[in-house]
Amino acid sequence: FGISHALTGLVLAILLGLVIIGGIKRIAKVTSTLVPVMAIFYFIGAILVVATNYENILPSLGSIFSDAFTGSAAVGGFLGAGFAFTFNKGVNRGLFSNEAGQGSAPIAHSAARAHEPVSEGMVAILEPFIDTIIICTLTGLVLLSSGVWNEKIDNKFQSADLYVLDGTYSETDHQDRMLLGRFFSNDTTVDLFTGTLIMEKGMPVTDGITLIHAESFAENVMVHAGDSLFSGEIPVVAGKVQFSEISSITGEVYMTGRSLLHSAALTTEAFKRSILGDWGQYIVSIGLLLFAFSTAISWSYYGDRAVTYLFGTRYVIIYRLIYVVGFFVASFTDTTIVWNLSYITIALMTIPNLIGLLILRREIRQTIAEYWIDFSSAWPREKIPVRR
Repeated sequence: FGISHALTGLVLAILLGLVIIGGIKRIAKVTSTLVPVMAIFYFIGAILVVATNYENILPSLGSIFSDAFTGSAAVGGFLGAGFAFTFNKGVNRGLFSNEAGQGSAPIAHSAARAHEPVSEGMVAILEPFIDTIIICTLTGLVLLSSGVWNEKIDNKFQSADLYVLDGTYSETDHQDRMLLGRFFSNDTTVDLFTGTLIMEKGMPVTDGITLIHAESFAENVMVHAGDSLFSGEIPVVAGKVQFSEISSITGEVYMTGRSLLHSAALTTEAFKRSILGDWGQYIVSIGLLLFAFSTAISWSYYGDRAVTYLFGTRYVIIYRLIYVVGFFVASFTDTTIVWNLSYITIALMTIPNLIGLLILRREIRQTIAEYWIDFSSAWPREKIPVRR
């Protein structure tokens, strides 16, 4: 919508603060409205995109599986698109999406008024099914059928996704693609450039370097200083462009060009490749807004309970203030950094929770068995799962 990220984050942070200060009842009321609206809104848009591009689904699926399992170094220019990378990203995003094994969802479900923990657990099982099997599968089909997943598109480069390599590599050279593919799969190393990028009227003129963005060869690269093209020198340290060192002098300095996309930008572009046209991007924008806001509300409650358990209720208000400030800062932070931080924190939650599940496995089995015994007594004509 052309609105500043910081301004959007500020408005949402204020709304977030108003919601979470109201406690669990207000949180439940807001999320119970936002989540269904978000899901229906997104579902209809995704169906329209897939229906428009249905003939591309099977060929794209075939390409994905063949290239992933054969370890191809470049799927449509995407470096490092091997099976290990595919598996890693799939598990990462899947865990982030459905919260499986993290121990977070039980915090919310424990506040429900249920007579049996097992019955509430069955309600909880529905969540990853809707989120992962339906919504995420639809998103995958949208990306595949639209063809944007392996198409280079003009975009504003994110610093965390940008690498400057020392040496000239070619996208048409199979050996170069294989080498860089192994680099992004952490199987080898390449020389990263350290020095100065020389720019003339926005164009890099430094010889002997290769620009990589979003794990693809960057094309038509231009550097901007505010609304003007940048001319001058930009420091580079270990392959990372130090935009911050010159932005304070010339205004925001950033790089644009053609490369592959990922995350919300990729989905936004995919939704435009349908009968919806440019209107498709608004479905993603509004859906993402509702999703992010409802997720922030839910996770604030998880932290709320943790702080209460560890330090007592008097520190909850301090936690909420820190949480709202963090939400605001994240609104204008590089999304790749946010994703990487999320991966780390999710792992820190999941590992001890899985250990706890292993320790309590006998109690869990016993509780489930007792539930079905009671269920059979109350509903003798109903079928129950057979215990093996």
